[in-house]
Parts: sequence; C-alpha cells; structure tokens
Amino acid sequence: MPRGRRGGRVSALEGGPEEEAPPAAAAVPSALWASQLQPEAAAGQILLRGIFEIGRSSCDVVLSERALRWRPIQPERPAGDSKYDVLCKEEFIELKDIFSVKLKRRYSVKQQGSGTLLGITLFICLKKEQNKLKDSTLDLINLSEDHCDVWFKQFKKLLAGFSNRPKSLKIILNPQSHKKEATQVYYEKVEPLLRTAGIKTDVTITEYEGHALSLLKECELQEFDGVVCVGGDGSASEIAHALLLRAQKNAGKETDLILTPVRAELPLGLIPAGSTNVLAHSLHGIPHVVTATLHIIMGHIQPVDVCTFSTTGKFLRFGFSAMFGFGGRTLALAEKHRWMSPNQRRDFAIIKALAKLQPEDCEISFLPFISSQDLQERKVEGSPKSVSNDQWQTIQGQILNVSIMAIPCLCSVAPRGLAPNTRLNNGSMALIIARNTSRPEFIKHLKRYASVKNQFNFPFVETYTVEEVKVRPRTNSAPNLEEDAGRHAAASENNFPWNVDGDLVEVASEVHVKLHPRLINLYGGSMEEMNDSEVNCNCL
Repeated sequence: MPRGRRGGRVSALEGGPEEEAPPAAAAVPSALWASQLQPEAAAGQILLRGIFEIGRSSCDVVLSERALRWRPIQPERPAGDSKYDVLCKEEFIELKDIFSVKLKRRYSVKQQGSGTLLGITLFICLKKEQNKLKDSTLDLINLSEDHCDVWFKQFKKLLAGFSNRPKSLKIILNPQSHKKEATQVYYEKVEPLLRTAGIKTDVTITEYEGHALSLLKECELQEFDGVVCVGGDGSASEIAHALLLRAQKNAGKETDLILTPVRAELPLGLIPAGSTNVLAHSLHGIPHVVTATLHIIMGHIQPVDVCTFSTTGKFLRFGFSAMFGFGGRTLALAEKHRWMSPNQRRDFAIIKALAKLQPEDCEISFLPFISSQDLQERKVEGSPKSVSNDQWQTIQGQILNVSIMAIPCLCSVAPRGLAPNTRLNNGSMALIIARNTSRPEFIKHLKRYASVKNQFNFPFVETYTVEEVKVRPRTNSAPNLEEDAGRHAAASENNFPWNVDGDLVEVASEVHVKLHPRLINLYGGSMEEMNDSEVNCNCL
C-alpha cells in the first residue's frame, strides 16, 4: 500500500477503504511517460481541462476522447532556453491503456468518514520488453472534491465505453497444478488486479480430474463475459474442450461425430500456473501471470485455431496439438509415476522411452495446406488442381515420432517452439515426422529444440504444412514398455498412446486430426500483434 505522511494512510478509493489499490501497482514518475505516438493519435474532442499535480509538478491537464495529455506549468522563460523546452514537453497516455480509476484519499488513525481527498489514481497497463505487460499507476493530485468528482465521473464514463473488456468472469482453478501453487498464484497476483479493475468473479476450485468438464456442461454461464483457467496445459485444454462441446450442444449439433463445429460462445483466459504452460506461452509469448491477467482485463482477444480428433467415425475431443510414437509413449510412462514431481516425472519418462526406443509401422495420410492466395493463382493459371484442393498424400514406413501442432507450442524446454513456423490462427497445422534412425541421431534431434539451431535439419525429419492428418498404425497392438516385468505397462494392450495437449489418450485404431480455423477466442495477444500492440507505454 502506498504510504503518505507519518500518522496517515494513503489509498486510491472509489467508495471506501475496501477498494484500496493493490500494493503491486507502482507509481510511475511523470518524466517517464513520454509518448511515442504521433500527435494526431491524441487528437479528439476535448472533454475536460484542469490543473493537477503530477510528479510534484503543477500541470495543465487535458482529457480528450482518446487520450490524457499534460504539460508542466512554468513561468516565463528566457528566449532560446532549450532546457526549458525539454522540461515542458507535452506528455500523454491513451485512454485504452487505462483499466481503472479510483479516488485517492488519505486516512489518519483518528479520522472518521471517507478521509481526506488527495486526487485521482489511474491504473494503467504498460508494455515492457519480451511481450511482458505490467500494471502501474499515475496520480493526478488535486484537493478539490468538486473538481475531482467531475473528472472521476468522466473517466468512469470513458472506460465504460470499452465494451470488449469483461465485467464478470467465471474462474476455474486447479489446486493441484505445479506443486499446488495455483491457489497462491491466483489470490496473490491475479485476484487483486481483477478486483482493482472492478471485475466480478465466481471461483470454482476443481476437486478431481474432469471436474471442469462436468461443471461447464451444466452451469449457467449467461452472466459471465468469459471463463478463466488457473492451471497448466491439462486444465486449459480440458476447459477449452468443454467450452467447445457446450457450443456444439447449444447449436443442436450431434457430438458423436463433429464435422463442422461452431465457435465457442465465451472467450477463455489462461493464467499460467502449471509446469510447462505451452498454451499460455504460445498465446502471450511469455509464461507471465501478470501479463496474462492484464490481457484479460484489457479485453485483448486472440482467435485461435483448434483441431478435432476422431477415430473410426467417432469424435474423441478438441485440442491444439498432439504427438504419437515417442511423444505418446513418454507421456504414458510419466502418467504411471504421478507420485514424482513434474520435472522428475518428465525426465524419467524421456530416459526410459529413449532406452526402449523403437519405431511404429504406420501409414500417415495428410491434406496439404493451400492458402487462399495459392488457390487464386491456380485459378488464374487454369490449373486443374484449382477445381479442388482435396489432394491427399500418403507416407508409410517405420516412424519414431509424429507431431501435429496447430499452435507454436512454446515452452521452457523449447523456447522457439515445438513448431516454430506455426501461428495461432493461420488456418494450418505443422506435421512433423521423425522416421526411424539411430538413438544417438534421434537424441541430437531432441536436443536441438532447446537450442537456436534448426531442429528439423536432419535427413530423417520431414515437415509439412497441412489441414488434415490421418495416422493409422499397421501393427495389431502398441509396444509394451514396462518398468519391471509384468507391471507398469506404458500403454494398454490393444491401444496406442497419444499425447493430446499433455493429456494421455489411448486409441486402438486410426486417428483423424482436422484443423478448424479460429474456433475459439482466447484472452491474449500473439507475438506478432504484441509488436504492434495497442499497449504502447513501454517507458519502464
């Protein structure tokens, strides 16, 4: 809590002490607010003009429809004083970077009532380096109740005009995520920011695997503007799957076989509180809790492609990525050792799977991705392929691993991503096939993911950009990897293990993976958009 003079307590309030600004909001010196926008960006109808103290300087402050501008008030200057020009340079912030406004008051120990008004506090979203967002504050000091009341009401009216920002959220928290830290992450870092932004929340703490899925099938969601997952990849994937399933049922679609799914009705926010956080990392470009929270508060929406997984005419689930072969067996082994910590479990499973490394005899069919530009060029050229892009290709043989990624899949062990050339919503998937090779060569391939070198620059690795994939094992059953004789089988006798968004899915036959563009909205900003983000105060 910001501190005032001895014997007093300073807080930014809207209606009383219960709405104090969170301690995390650090005040920003006025000199750091030099905008990098063109002057016309701050143009617009002037709504209010007045005098406030900002950073210990009395300033002429102007509020327009799109920006707040201020300039220090200085006495007459000598002609040609360039230092004065620098000190009096106009500064401004855009209204779309402000997410809350509160009255700033001081409360003394003996004082009763609403305290002494000091001015107005603005809560602002700052863009920092490496896609990171940060919350901060700017104080407009003026002791006049009437003056501040007029400005406060005008700020509230302007902020209410950002209709894309959520006002009520359903929070689903997995208390078991990554060393059971999710609850602490939410109540110490996320909830204070949501409360400052005036967002109402309803929190459900999951009690068992599949709880979020069953909850979202039945609970009323009309009062919420979005759903937020506090957990890891498993929780995020489960909630995304549940929201999409709910949308199909609400649209009257049969869920046994989903061919043309409809979009999810509510956006999903992801607070990274798991061990890998692949989905949140890919979405925000960084697994940072405050960044994820501010994207939700600011209402930044990112449409994301989603895959459907089905087998022999039966729908399995929605998802963003999958691995078959080595990736599936590794996860199957890890799931048998849940008593280990996440990192120990992962390392043990990788070493065990590498020790028993063996290929799958399978057939992979895929439909190459053809962009709208390519289709248009084919039509102009009169190519016979322009009539239809249904040109399936087939690969057969001994395969060590198959990766199918609709998102880049960034994580700590693969900072460039498991599929670095894939984007969140470009309408295509990355198909990465590692054919049979020696164990040392395959290990070299795996190590490349953690380096800056090209992990696909091996003769046994093939990459394709596709729209659909079918993977059909040609053996009768999956190889049985055991820790000890007769126990801890890594796969069921007649099933092949798949790793779908970090969840183990065991399937006995062919799996059909199909991409559906922009099927769900996530609260966040892609790495490309963050470079040209609406949040432009990168002064700290």
